[in-house]
Amino acid sequence: MSARGIYTPEVLGQAMALARYPWVSDAPYHGAARSRSCGSSIELSLGTDAAGAIQTIGVRPHTCAVGQAAAAVFAEHAFGCSRSDIAMARASLATWLAGEGKLPAWPGVALLEPALAYPARHAAILLAWDAALDALPKQVCP
Repeated sequence: MSARGIYTPEVLGQAMALARYPWVSDAPYHGAARSRSCGSSIELSLGTDAAGAIQTIGVRPHTCAVGQAAAAVFAEHAFGCSRSDIAMARASLATWLAGEGKLPAWPGVALLEPALAYPARHAAILLAWDAALDALPKQVCP
């Protein structure tokens, strides 16, 4: 099966949106994730408010256009989300990618629907959520 069907103009355009999220070296939290299936990786720099809600996002992608588009979808809608929100969204996204659930509520995910037919790209789609979970503390200190 050719992967040309997933590299739509919309996906490529969304991948370019990552330019709006430059790396923030002095952000308090940094996380990374790597796909075992394709070798793609992503690094995130995150800042949060006192309650743990994401306020700053920087992305350093080393992934295909589908992974970059997914990271841009993540970045555009992660502001204000807590670690718990990210974990729930990641679980919903993984269930959907496995063909066992409905389209996740995360805004913009429908753009990635053509990738459902390409399981080798599923891990790349999850990278931003995985990197955020790697970066964010499990508990917010008062």
